[in-house]
Amino acid sequence: MFEVRIHGRGGQGVVTAAELLSEAAFHEGRHAQAFPSFGSERTGAPVVAYCRVSESPIRVREPVMAPNALIVQDSTLIHQVDLFAGLRHDGYVLVNSARSLHDLGLEDLLQGRAGRVLTVPASDLAREHIGRPLPNAVLLGALAALTGLVHLPSVTGAIAARFPTKIADANIAAATAAYELIAQGVPVAPAD
Repeated sequence: MFEVRIHGRGGQGVVTAAELLSEAAFHEGRHAQAFPSFGSERTGAPVVAYCRVSESPIRVREPVMAPNALIVQDSTLIHQVDLFAGLRHDGYVLVNSARSLHDLGLEDLLQGRAGRVLTVPASDLAREHIGRPLPNAVLLGALAALTGLVHLPSVTGAIAARFPTKIADANIAAATAAYELIAQGVPVAPAD
């Protein structure tokens, strides 16, 4: 089973990201589940969502404590919340930021995870393609390229099924741009 934990703030599409990821996996014939965890339900409050993907039925119904992949949709949470608790030693990390891991104080995450920890300017890519800084679809495209957990057509298919055409097309373009950045091996934000 592959487990993903997504951290962000209310209004950034954290819950939607987990749902889209599970739908993408489901379209590939796998079992998946997605669910959120949050306190105060307001814009800007910290939100966590979880996604599990498996080749067999998923019986577990508890929060993801030891994720294989961690997505940080809002880098301002880095030193406010213990985002990296339980991250597996070989886990993947995507951080929404145009800054380097060094600038964010995260260079320690690289130990044992070379090529598995990246910062991605997801909000910038979202602004460019969507017109708003909504990083969720962008980070799903990046996750598909980084981990191979799901394929880009499954991600874009889940987006197309969820949103009206105009919104879906913009999000698909943003997810595809992130996928191509990562797949081409472009150093998104080097560790310094």
